[in-house]
Order: sequence, then structure tokens, then C-alpha cells
Amino acid sequence: MSLLTVDNLSQGFAEKTLYEGASFVLNKEDHMGVTGQNGVGKSTLIKILTGEILPDDGQVKWQNKVTVGYLDQYAKLTPGLSIREFLRTAFDHLYAEEKRLNQLYVDYAANGDDQLLDKAGKIQTYLEENNFYDLDTEIERVASGLGLAELGYDRDVSKLSGGQRSKIILAKLLLQSPQVLVLDEPTNYLDVSHIDWLVNYLNDFPGAFIVVSHDYDFLGRITNCIIDIDFGTITRYTGTLKQAMRQKEANRQTYMKAYANQQRQIAKTEAYIRKNKAGTRAKSAKSRQKLLDRMDKLTSPQTGKKAKFQFPYVETASNLLLQTQDLVIGYDQALVKEAFNFSVGNGEKVAITGFNGIGKTTLLKTLLGQIKPIYGGFEISSTVKLAYFKQDLTWPNQNMTPLQYLSNEFERKKPKELRQALARMGLTAQLVMSPLKELSGGEQEKVKLAKMQFEPANLLFLDEPTNHLDNETKDSLRKAIIDFPGGVIVVSHERDFFRGDWIDKVVDIEAMAQE
Repeated sequence: MSLLTVDNLSQGFAEKTLYEGASFVLNKEDHMGVTGQNGVGKSTLIKILTGEILPDDGQVKWQNKVTVGYLDQYAKLTPGLSIREFLRTAFDHLYAEEKRLNQLYVDYAANGDDQLLDKAGKIQTYLEENNFYDLDTEIERVASGLGLAELGYDRDVSKLSGGQRSKIILAKLLLQSPQVLVLDEPTNYLDVSHIDWLVNYLNDFPGAFIVVSHDYDFLGRITNCIIDIDFGTITRYTGTLKQAMRQKEANRQTYMKAYANQQRQIAKTEAYIRKNKAGTRAKSAKSRQKLLDRMDKLTSPQTGKKAKFQFPYVETASNLLLQTQDLVIGYDQALVKEAFNFSVGNGEKVAITGFNGIGKTTLLKTLLGQIKPIYGGFEISSTVKLAYFKQDLTWPNQNMTPLQYLSNEFERKKPKELRQALARMGLTAQLVMSPLKELSGGEQEKVKLAKMQFEPANLLFLDEPTNHLDNETKDSLRKAIIDFPGGVIVVSHERDFFRGDWIDKVVDIEAMAQE
């Protein structure tokens, strides 16, 4: 019996149909990946599966009593709670049993009732079977694997950054070890070593899981089946990600031919009806209209507009754009042991690597002048014009449309120019006029990239620009960075994004922290 059965699922968004009549199953041995372009409804599907939203139509049926764990990025964290205390809440039911056990011993000491000892023995056996006395060891194993140990187990959870917060929520979910894991973009705030750890964890996971990720290298290493959202439906493929993508392309070609043939048939029939709706063949025209009305029309292929853009460049006479001198970064204390000594020349592409929370964003903010150095300094050429891509999806007003947002940022720009910039990012006219809060994470990132089309620069700071982006958009982004004549500092946890030989320098903060 399947753990999950989705039958005849339909869901729309504004005037857009995400999927119609879609069906698939999740079996107990399935390690399932979810793929599709930005905006096709992957995160919406996860919300439907977890009961956060109700579908327009269809059924979502979980097997009776199956435990499902969902990576909720918005879970509340209680101020004053340490990382260790938060992670221990994954085992609240066991700690409750320990409390019962202790009370039974207190009661037995008071009245000597042997029945209390019997109850205590059963609870003791239950705790031992669930490895209660090794919980701290397991907590440290998972926390270390995800890079939380470096933060300190006594750190107040309310003081964590967005990425660190996401990691402790993921760690708690893994510690709970449900029968089914449902993960939406779990690698967004993980770096290479921690992604490797998560790959091993998921491959050894005894239950089933459903994972949404734009990191195809990650998906390819953990999945044995794929559900792909395209053509307004959901298709299930068994096998590796590469096999699924090959089959998807073959299915796409077959579908496109069938759609084109049907459109020609519809056009021919409509022309006949227009020509003969009055006259001697009116009855025949009416009959054909009925046939046309009953036709099971294929959904228009939602190929999506491919992002194609470039970062505008400002000329500079300087060959050296940025130079650090024994730069030590941090807030109250140094984040790394070794000082930064690196430069960025005009035309150079520099990658900043290291696990999340080690200081990559702090380094960028220091170079931007938002944070004072602990020690040392840096020089930026007087002719530098800098543009900065922040990884956070925060907006002045989430109810604004992308067009309204850009209009507020660039009051002198004509609406036509702003629309063109958004269109170059692959955003449709409908999305341009939709509230930002209703856009997917990838679509919101495209709005931020569209904004940079009006910020001429010769030095770019890009902090995790690949989060949420589909593969086609990441390819366009990589090309835009390579083609940019100026200097670039780019942070990305996706090893696949740095493929090729276009990176001139790598600043490995993790290695510096271990010196």
C-alpha cells in the first residue's frame, strides 16, 4: 500500500492553472525529487501535501497513522532557548516519559506499591528501546553534520541568522525521524560539506522522502524517482534524475507534436464554422461546433520565458578594484583566525566559499561599510561603482507588484523599460502585476536580478544569487557573470554553479577558520 496517494489534483493561482487532473503515489521505498521551472507550483504542492492549503479539486490521502515531518522554515523559535535545548524538543515525548518514570519512583518510595515498579519497568524499557540515554550523542551527530556545532550549543536561537535558523529547524526535523520527510529547498543555506553530510543521511534514511530542490547535483545523488511539474500536470518517473530528464524531453517532444496537430485541427474546424454558420451548411457547422466543444483540448505548453540578461557596466580606469589588508571581520569578536589578504582586479571573478554562518555575508557587509572591521582594513578604488545582490527575500511592501517595486526604486524610468527588464528575467505580464508575496522564491529572485539591470557597476557583490533559481535561469546568470567586464565577488553553496574554469580566485573562509 502506498504511503501517499494523490488523485485527480487540480490547483490554480490567479488566472494560471498549475496542474489539472494530476495523480501520483509515494511508496515506502521512494526517495522522491520534485522538479520544474520557477513558478510551476512546486512549493504549492508541498503545502497541499502537508495540509497547509486545500486544493481546488482532487484528493490527497496519507496512509493511516503515518508520521510526516515537514521542513517549516517559519517555525517559531522561543527567545532564551539555546540551540541544544531547541534540538532536545525533538524528543519531548521521551522527556515526558522520563518525568513520569521519576515520579513513579518517588511514589513507590512513599507507599511501596509494586504495581508502580511494574509501570516504571515498562517505561524504562521504552526509553531504552528509543535510545533515550544516547540522545545528546545523536543531537551532536546531526548538529555537527549540519554545521551547528561551530555556532556553540549554548547560542540563543533568537540570535541566529536566517540561514542558521533554517539549519536548526532542519536538524530538529531529522532528529524526529518521521516515516516520511517532506523537504522544500533544504540545501539553500547549506554549504558543500554539509550538503555532502545530508546526502549521506538521506541515502541511509529508512523511510520515504519528498524533496523540492533546484540543486540538480544534490537531487541526482539522493533520488530514485522524480515527479516533474510541466504542461499543467504532474508526471512521475522511476529511476535516476538523468533518466527522468531524458524521458521528460522525449515526452515533451511527443506532446508538442500532438498539441500542434490539435491546434491545426481546431483552427481548420473554426474556419469551417465561421464560413458556414449561415447558409446551406449551417447544420453541418453546428454539428462541428458541438464536436469542438466536447474536444478534450491539450493544455497550452507552459515553456516559460527564458531569462536572458546582462549586468550593465561602468568603465573604470582602475585595474585593481579592491584590496584587503590584514582584514579581520566579526561583530564582537573575530569570526576567523586568519586575516583576509586578497584583491579583486577589473575583470576578475572571485568565489567566496565556506560553511554557512562562518562569515561570508559578514565579509561582504564589511566591504560594503555596513560593519566595522575588528582589525585591519581594505581599499576600494575611487572609480568603483558597486552593485549588491542580497540573499534575503525581504521587501518594503510584499503587497506591491514587481512593476510597482521597480517604479518606486527608479522613479525616472518609464514603465515600458521596467516591464522589459522584468520580461528579460522570464517574468510574464501576469506575474509583473501580481503581489510580490504571491510569487515563488525563484520569481522573487528574478525581480531582484531585474533591479540590477538599472544599477550600472564595475564591481558586483552577489550573495547566494542561485537560491530558488531553476537550472535555465542559473545558466543565464552564470553567463551574465562571465560576460560582465568588471570584477565580481560571488557566494554560492552550489558546487555545480562554479563548474568550468571561469573563477579566477577562491577565498575559502572555512580553511582560514581552521588555521
